[in-house]
Amino acid sequence: MAMKKEKMDNIIQKELSSILQTEVKDPQIGFCTITDVDVTNDFSIAKVYVSFLGKYTHKNMQALERSKGFIRSILAKRLTIRKCPEIQFVLDISLEYGNKIEKIIKDINDDKKS
Repeated sequence: MAMKKEKMDNIIQKELSSILQTEVKDPQIGFCTITDVDVTNDFSIAKVYVSFLGKYTHKNMQALERSKGFIRSILAKRLTIRKCPEIQFVLDISLEYGNKIEKIIKDINDDKKS
């Protein structure tokens, strides 16, 4: 069962990335990257973790939420399962968090050298 779920996670991530790149034309979304997808065991809900290149604003996420129905309808046509999962977009801040930690470590090392 776990292998099937993992495979579905990867398929949905690939398809959503393609849809965002080619189908969605909303300029307010900006450059959006799907970093991870986590589907529930019954495939009813897909948590989609997204990050935005450049400065993130709340408008990016609002534009993505507005496009959710359109994105889900295209995804349903591309998937081979009976019911397309509901999409929940979640802002992925792990990259920003990693950069912040890296900067703190760099600052500590710079202070030790001085």
